[in-house]
Amino acid sequence: MDRLATLDLFIRIVDRGSFSAAAAACGVSRPVATAAIKALESRLGTRLLHRSTRHVRPTMEGDAYYRRCIAILADLEDADRNAAGAVSGVLRVDVVGHLARTILLPAMPDFLARHPALTVHLGEGERFVDLVREGVDCVVRAGALADSEMVACHLGVMEEVTVASPEYLAQHGMPATPEALEGHQMIGFVSSRTGQALPLEFTRGHEVIKVTLPTRLLVSGAETSAAAARQGFGLVQAPRYRFIDDLAIGRLIEVLADFPPTPTPLSVLYPSNRQLSPRVRVFVDWLVEIIGPRLHPGA
Repeated sequence: MDRLATLDLFIRIVDRGSFSAAAAACGVSRPVATAAIKALESRLGTRLLHRSTRHVRPTMEGDAYYRRCIAILADLEDADRNAAGAVSGVLRVDVVGHLARTILLPAMPDFLARHPALTVHLGEGERFVDLVREGVDCVVRAGALADSEMVACHLGVMEEVTVASPEYLAQHGMPATPEALEGHQMIGFVSSRTGQALPLEFTRGHEVIKVTLPTRLLVSGAETSAAAARQGFGLVQAPRYRFIDDLAIGRLIEVLADFPPTPTPLSVLYPSNRQLSPRVRVFVDWLVEIIGPRLHPGA
């Protein structure tokens, strides 16, 4: 392997903690990867990796070398980009499913037309993603962010809405205030962090009112909660953009519009130990450009 390929292999070994996974990502066999790293350590005169039967981690010298390799390859990619005038390669992104289908995909043709040498691998999910080990470049996530080693770029806030089906409201009535919700039911959206159903939130001025209603149905997926609301299982809260069509045709009705839920921040995250690659940079710039108008059409 040449020196640049070896540097790339070394970075992948540290990222994934595995010779086999890194070798597969680089398209070489494990023996070739092992021999390349042994030759690198021999040339440098120092040990770069601690090896065990289950995991591989960098030594102190290996960690310092890893960080320099990251910077070197990022600078090289930047130089190639400037010389070629194009961003290339595969950009791996993980996005909440409905956001991907509703916001990103309609605008994606323009993004790909701007960068014809770039391929986007769009994953869907709401689970925690280990960007480094899974080889994901960045994720788009909604909600308050926990402290982490990720760099977060704020994209905007999503206006939230409380909705229910006409059939449900015909049976339970239209409440005028949060205090009038006695006798109502909610669709319990289970938090992936706590395993408990999230309460409904309403705002009155600067006051946030949290209400937990009885529920006959607990769900853990956003699409399922929306479908359950259309079928009359109870009240549900979600970003307004998700229900624009439902509200327009009367399939769902907004409830307690004068007491809206707290808005939800939207962010894109990428590893802090990586210099921002040209692929991620152009994607983040594009997200900032499109998110606002599509979350708040007509604003």
